[in-house]
Amino acid sequence: MSVPPKVSVIIVNYNAGALLHQCVAAVLASDVAVEVIVSDNGSSDASLEALRRDWDDDARLTILENGANLGFAKANNRALPLTRAQWLLFLNPDCLVSPDTLGRMAAFLGARADVGMAGCLVLDPDGGEQVACRRAIPDPWIALKRILRLDRLGWRSDARRLDQSAAPLPTEPIEVEAISGSFMFVRRAALDAVGPLDEGYFLHCEDLDWFVRFQRAGWKIALVPDVSVIHHKGACSTGAPIAVERHKHRGMERFFRTYQYHRYPRLFSRLVVMGIWLHFGLKASVLAARRVLARQPGETVG
Repeated sequence: MSVPPKVSVIIVNYNAGALLHQCVAAVLASDVAVEVIVSDNGSSDASLEALRRDWDDDARLTILENGANLGFAKANNRALPLTRAQWLLFLNPDCLVSPDTLGRMAAFLGARADVGMAGCLVLDPDGGEQVACRRAIPDPWIALKRILRLDRLGWRSDARRLDQSAAPLPTEPIEVEAISGSFMFVRRAALDAVGPLDEGYFLHCEDLDWFVRFQRAGWKIALVPDVSVIHHKGACSTGAPIAVERHKHRGMERFFRTYQYHRYPRLFSRLVVMGIWLHFGLKASVLAARRVLARQPGETVG
């Protein structure tokens, strides 16, 4: 009889290539019993073939083929009914865990009944801390002050900075507003109370939406700074950068309209929405220009 899993790990894959294989191998090498559900969004590379080659007979691995790109939230939610453990890890396919990562995270949440979700220190391959590890929920007023550099004009600096990675790393777990969506370790009881990810988001900002919902339901979100993973950021989103930016900005607008639009004067809120799409236009123009400049001399546009 197989050992019941202590942690269920859901990995959404979309053409992550060799990194998916490395990610799954690292999870299966954990020092606690795990099950892994890879929810594949219609990948066209060989990432699933590599998994089947090495773990086809391993009952701990389940491959769920969605047949199309359903987006991050929906692909995660489709895998939920297949999970059995009391702890769930929503893990990006470009994240590499250590053998003791999952056990230590489970031990922390097991000792903190008030915490519904926890993250760890997420590092770049060169060892630098990624900005999403510990952050505040984005707010247009904070963003405006940052963009206009109002603190340099004598405005009082806001202690609630969006990016908190410049502050000294805490020596013990702390409560935060937001963690990295690449590594979300969740208590099943909290998920059952809050509900799954909002499928109205296709890619980006669904994690922020979830963080707000968890906290509004009375669950704390924590960062465990002495546990770390390596994150090769963006492995599944290199093929169509403008489309990724479009989904990101749609997510930004959805999040703002859901939680913040009503808190500001209507004119200001409309300007924020306009600013989101102006920002997208600028980003898309830069990406398109880079694509043109990257073409080899003599290459024609197909």
